[in-house]
Order: sequence, then structure tokens, then C-alpha cells
Amino acid sequence: MGLHGGLALRTVVLAAVLGFAAAWFISNDALLEHGHDATGRSLLQAKKDCPVSFEGANYTVITSRCKGPLYQPSMCCDALKDFACPYSTYINDVTTNCAATMFSYINLYGRYPPSLFANTCHEGNKGLACPEDTPQVQPGQTASGAAALAAPAAALVAALAVSLLMSC
Repeated sequence: MGLHGGLALRTVVLAAVLGFAAAWFISNDALLEHGHDATGRSLLQAKKDCPVSFEGANYTVITSRCKGPLYQPSMCCDALKDFACPYSTYINDVTTNCAATMFSYINLYGRYPPSLFANTCHEGNKGLACPEDTPQVQPGQTASGAAALAAPAAALVAALAVSLLMSC
């Protein structure tokens, strides 16, 4: 492989790794999204439908751990991360209604006070940190199905990237 081929390969591997990095947090914008009134938006601000469905998700991950009347921030925020991190690619996309849809269902099943998560869950400048090995839900999958399929694929991509970099 020539100099240009090795450089191109390294660039592709770096781009793939950086693509995975975008899913390692839940953005502050996504946390704030559910607190805004979506009615009255103009056509220019209309958002695309979310490509993943939150309708059949298992909300007991949150509702069993985040309970009132005294909502413990550590319990609630950890539960939110456990639920939302597999969807972070989608809920961080500000061009879709994913974050608003997800929080609508969370609030429907948990009956939480308005902006509970936006007001109590803070970790860093980017938002809530997700574990780097969190598999992302794909359209048509549930979170548990994504974990079974995406973890081996992520491991394969990482192994391939390391072996390609070592051979350059």
C-alpha cells in the first residue's frame, strides 16, 4: 500500500472512530428539548419524524428508579442515561423530533414534573456522558435488540481498525 493509500485508510478509520464518539453523550440541547412548546412552530422550524420508535420501549428502567416526591438526582440521571444512551445518536439530532418524543413518553409513563431531567441532570459542557461501548438502537430495533447486535459489530470494527493501523 502506497503512502497515499495508507493515509486514506487512516483517515477513514479516524472518521469512523469520531462518528462513534458523537454517540457517547446526551447533549444539553436534547435535555432541554422536552421543555419547549412545539406548537406554533413555523414551517421553517418543522422537524423530521424520529427514525426510531419510542412507543414500545421499556420505561421501567427509569420509572422504577426515579421516584418522587423527592427525586434523587443521582438515581434519576443514571436511570435516564441507562434508558437514553442507546438512542443518543437520534436524540442529539436537532433536526428531528426524537428528543421531544422520547421525553413525552418518559413523562407519560413516569408522570414527572416539567423539566425534571433538564434541571437536575448536568455533567459537562456537552451533556450527560454515555459509556463509550453503548450500542446504538437502529430503526426497527428495541434497545435490548440493539445491544445484542451492535456490540459484536462495534468490537469487529475496533479490531479491524487496530489491525489496519498496525499494518500501515
